[in-house]
Amino acid sequence: MPYTAELSRTNPTCLIFLIDQSSSMVEPFGGQPGKPKAEGVADGINRLLQNLVLKCAKSDGIRDYFQVGVLGYGGRVAWCLTGPMAGRKLVPISLVANNPLRVEQRTRKTDDGAGGLVEQKFKFPVWFEPVAGGRTPMCQAMTEAGTAIEEFVGKYPDCYPPLVINISDGKATDGHPELAAAKLRGLSSSDGNVLLFNAHLSATAARPIEFPSSEAELAEPEARILFKISSVLPPRLQEAAKAEGFQVGKTTRGFVFNADLVSVIRFLDIGTRAAQKFR
Repeated sequence: MPYTAELSRTNPTCLIFLIDQSSSMVEPFGGQPGKPKAEGVADGINRLLQNLVLKCAKSDGIRDYFQVGVLGYGGRVAWCLTGPMAGRKLVPISLVANNPLRVEQRTRKTDDGAGGLVEQKFKFPVWFEPVAGGRTPMCQAMTEAGTAIEEFVGKYPDCYPPLVINISDGKATDGHPELAAAKLRGLSSSDGNVLLFNAHLSATAARPIEFPSSEAELAEPEARILFKISSVLPPRLQEAAKAEGFQVGKTTRGFVFNADLVSVIRFLDIGTRAAQKFR
């Protein structure tokens, strides 16, 4: 059965995040007042990177089970990690762990044990900054991601299949993403084809739809396109989604519509669980 390879330091997998950085990302989620989509997505990516670092932390240090890349597309298409990682497509998770841009002190409300809430301070590493400007060259971003994956699979032909998560609030302005997505999903390791998941951040206040099995409930043309180009969830990820209470089946795809910040974080977390069988 495909999608069963274990992760090790000699056989890692790769995760690539394609982030829409077009001008519309300054708008709030779902057309509602609040945090801009660009800021919310940046928070979600930074939180996920921190979680990956923690999952790879062992007594002997950070083990490189993953190589990661963050590719932004808006005014330009560019790999977004900076410092020693600048200009590199994919970097080991240990390099990510040791090179945040900064560590912020933030607060969150937690249960005080007496029925109330209290603010708690916590440290929040930042690797990826919010950016919004320009158009939506999604096809170019997918093509660039495919180049990085070809290089990676050339080095690790038996890896757990690479995962690409695309987060966008709009329509591609440089062509038809179906073609670029098909080429991306056509790449493979010996363990299966590349997985492509999509999160559509709608500008409307419509009901969020998470991990659908058909496009019947999707009214927006852009959402239907992103659903069609999304990969079907492999069995291990189906189980992860079921454990979170989602109704999933054999045709369920890695797609969410009208995702808010909570949905984006949950989507990223579930989406990356597919490749977490370590040795």
